Amino acid sequence: RMFPTFQVKLFGMDPMADYMLLMDFVPVDDKRYRYAFHSSSWLVAGKADPATPGRVHYHPDSPAKGAQWMKQIVSFDKLKLTNNLLDDNGHIILNSMHRYQPRFHVVYVDPRKDSEKYAEENFKTFVFEETRFTAVTAYQNHRITQLKIASNPFAKGFRDCDPEDWPRNHRPGALPLMSAFARSRNPVASPTQPSGTEKGLVTEGSGLQPGLLDVLLKPPSKKSESLRPPHCKDT
Repeated sequence: RMFPTFQVKLFGMDPMADYMLLMDFVPVDDKRYRYAFHSSSWLVAGKADPATPGRVHYHPDSPAKGAQWMKQIVSFDKLKLTNNLLDDNGHIILNSMHRYQPRFHVVYVDPRKDSEKYAEENFKTFVFEETRFTAVTAYQNHRITQLKIASNPFAKGFRDCDPEDWPRNHRPGALPLMSAFARSRNPVASPTQPSGTEKGLVTEGSGLQPGLLDVLLKPPSKKSESLRPPHCKDT
């Protein structure tokens, strides 16, 4: 499963209308990376591997009324990643040591019989550049290991003390675990079209379970949390 979990807060939906929420992932560029321990940074290691099969993850509560989606933070805590090209469990397939951009989609379930005529109007895609990540199969940064242990309720035996007792500037949420210096002019790029030139590198996510990949995702900032479906008017 992804760690930390991708979470969003939605506003501006029709409380009585039905919506579906889903996510997919597209490559940030056409490169493969390696982690340089001596400099604690990611370096380009060559050309990207062949693209993996494209898959979409539907939030398990979809479809649901707008009122339900808006009443609390929506968490994609069931989303799982893998590097197994033969996966038949419906997990999102990614290449290890490659960078990805998560995309969040809101789809309005149009009740009209001729809804296919309005298909392009009934969905909207949201991209948060701060959620870009490098997929790996083993932690490259010890701080992420500490963060996951601190956040895992079943890993108390690995902790020296409870996270609530840590100094405020040493708590997991205070760690500078992600850099987002990329400048993209096309944030909703297709898998075959890199989305711009990267100015910096992000820290990795990884998996403790064999074959699975986790990602390090920084929660969306408050500035980018307001998500409005295309048919809703701003007030």
